[in-house]
Amino acid sequence: MNGNRLVMTAFTAVLALWQGLAVAAEPAASAQAAIVKSLFDNDQTGVPGKELLMLTVEYLPGGASLPHRHDAQVFVYVLEGQIKMQVAGGPVVTLGPGQTFYEAPTDIHAVSANASKTKPAKFLVFIVKDKGAPVTREVAPAGTP
Repeated sequence: MNGNRLVMTAFTAVLALWQGLAVAAEPAASAQAAIVKSLFDNDQTGVPGKELLMLTVEYLPGGASLPHRHDAQVFVYVLEGQIKMQVAGGPVVTLGPGQTFYEAPTDIHAVSANASKTKPAKFLVFIVKDKGAPVTREVAPAGTP
C-alpha cells in the first residue's frame, strides 16, 4: 500500500507541475488551477499486476491540464460544474453532473478543462493501471520530434 501512496504523491506532484506550467502559459489563470485528492488505492483482487486508484479533481475557474496520457483505463464521473474533455482524434465534449468520460490506455488526453471561467468544476476519477507504473506522463507537443 505504501507504494501506491508514493505513486499517488508522484501523480499529484506531476499534476501540480503541469498546472503551474499552464498558469505560466496563461497569466490570467488562477494561481492554483486544480486540486487533486487521493481517495483510494488498492491492488486488484483477481487481476494480477493491476491496481485501482480513485481520486477527485477540482478545476478552479478557468483551470485546465496540459495534454498528457495515463497508459491506463480512466473513468471520469462529473460531480459539479462543467468540464471539457477530449482524447486526441476525438471531439471535444462538454460534460455536466452525472455524465461520464473514458480514456483508453493508448489515448492522449488532449483537453481536460473547466468549461467555466467563473465557477469550479469537480469530477471523480477511477484509474485501472499496471501496478507500479506511473499514473500520468507528459506528451510532447504536436510537431515535436
